[in-house]
Amino acid sequence: MKLVFAGTPEFAVPSLNALHAAGFEIAAVLTQPDKPQGRKGILTPSPVKEAAQNLNIPVLQPQKLKEDYSALKEAGADLMVTCAYGQILTQEILDLFPMGVWNVHASLLPAYRGAAPIARAIIDGEKTTGVTIMKTDVGLDTGDIFLAERMEIFPLDSCDALTGRLALLGAKLIAEAVLRIQAGDVTLAMQGEGFVCKKVARTQVDFSRRAEEVACLIRGLSSAPLAFGTVGGITLNFYMAQAEDYDGEEPCGTVLCAEPKTGFLVKCKEGAVRILSVQPAGGKVMSGKDFCNGRKVQKGQRFDEPVL
Repeated sequence: MKLVFAGTPEFAVPSLNALHAAGFEIAAVLTQPDKPQGRKGILTPSPVKEAAQNLNIPVLQPQKLKEDYSALKEAGADLMVTCAYGQILTQEILDLFPMGVWNVHASLLPAYRGAAPIARAIIDGEKTTGVTIMKTDVGLDTGDIFLAERMEIFPLDSCDALTGRLALLGAKLIAEAVLRIQAGDVTLAMQGEGFVCKKVARTQVDFSRRAEEVACLIRGLSSAPLAFGTVGGITLNFYMAQAEDYDGEEPCGTVLCAEPKTGFLVKCKEGAVRILSVQPAGGKVMSGKDFCNGRKVQKGQRFDEPVL
């Protein structure tokens, strides 16, 4: 059996490595074209492309796969695995693979279809998530489910941390799935009603929300695209935060403490949020306590309200 692997970000690399380590013949790797990075716009390969080159696997990078899939057809693969590839697969492309196209998706479908399922699960305050192996159809993550496994979301999980653990779980599940597909041991379950989550974007924190909501937003957007706030003319990117109980009467967004010994605490609608990791604009990421050492943010100042 010959397969093609399609993926782009770091999340997909463990799955590619797991399939290679399991001994499957990978005819080609499909990934997004190199993209300019940094101020100089240097063309940079995707993490999956770098991994494929390290494994000496041919790489395909069409700008628009639905218009240019001749090289994919010439690969002559029986099956394709996709994992955060980033382009739409048409029915014509699905039909190239007699043993199907199988997707590694970072949620327990049918919940959190679409983009940013990991970030959205954290932002929504979910306690668990997981990985689903799905047989791809032309819908948006609507195909029948083959395998799924649940994973706990820890209280201080950032999106980066949870992504790393889910990537390893996805690698384990897809290696098992392809072995079973090869053996003809496949039972599928139709999805029920679900919902599609939107992409995430850099977001200004609204401290008039509950502290738990604010902390989840900060963790879900860390380390990109990030939540931020402005206080006293200083813009701060937030990397990690924790909700705490507090019942004072200060206005929302008030800095309750900003000293090296006590840390950085901000009043919310219900409770307060402790900023555990922060980055001043143009500066480095540091702990909330280190930020308070010598900084100009003071107790009693208020964060600006978000611009609607």
